[in-house]
Amino acid sequence: MTAAMQSAQSLRVMPREMRMMTERIFSLTPLPKGFFLALQDVVMYSQKLGLGGFALLEKRFDSFKAADPARLRIAGEAGAKLSLDGGGQHAWFVVPSLVDFMGEAVGRHGRAEITVANVIDEPELAVAASLAARCGLAASFSGHTEPRFTASAAPLADRLDRDEPLLRDLLQNGVTIDAALWWRIYHLAQRALTPDSVVSRRHAGPLIVNDDGTVIGRKDNDDETDIGFLISPGTGERQTESTRS
Repeated sequence: MTAAMQSAQSLRVMPREMRMMTERIFSLTPLPKGFFLALQDVVMYSQKLGLGGFALLEKRFDSFKAADPARLRIAGEAGAKLSLDGGGQHAWFVVPSLVDFMGEAVGRHGRAEITVANVIDEPELAVAASLAARCGLAASFSGHTEPRFTASAAPLADRLDRDEPLLRDLLQNGVTIDAALWWRIYHLAQRALTPDSVVSRRHAGPLIVNDDGTVIGRKDNDDETDIGFLISPGTGERQTESTRS
């Protein structure tokens, strides 16, 4: 297969685009906004780790409409040991709280041992071990018999390549994703946006363009934006406040 053929079948996607698509798609579900913003990197890390990634996001999207992260509960606690019941939720929705529980246990006891049960797509919990690094934790995951995490405090080097090598790799190199899959993800995410129209375009960005062409908002004198395409045909003179003398 030639390099051109490979390029046509896959795309290198950077964190900005992955985070944007993930946020938009989760916004189409009943998940609280403050919660789904905490999930922005979960799908990206899953993709980078060779887990379900964006293919799983596409596959599970319809089921996410019935998600209820509040079902997560502590089933047992003994010092540094915690048992979590995921309440039948998807593993991704357990990850933010799981990382928080690791940090709390390590802060109180110097270590954490956490098991997780009753989640969908258990292998995806492995994402939590990588995300824990940004909280100053060294975490490991084992899923041979049941999902189990151990964590302790990690000495920080104040260097991204040492403290969060996975994130550094993502920022530098992105992730290779099947092109057809990525465009399906893109079009799914587009559902979160207001349909394009003359009215929606007039209310985009830091200004509003009235029917007569006057501008409410930005008034910088050096603005060279051509707002002609934002105005309906036949609405009169296209004059902006920034061009008036």
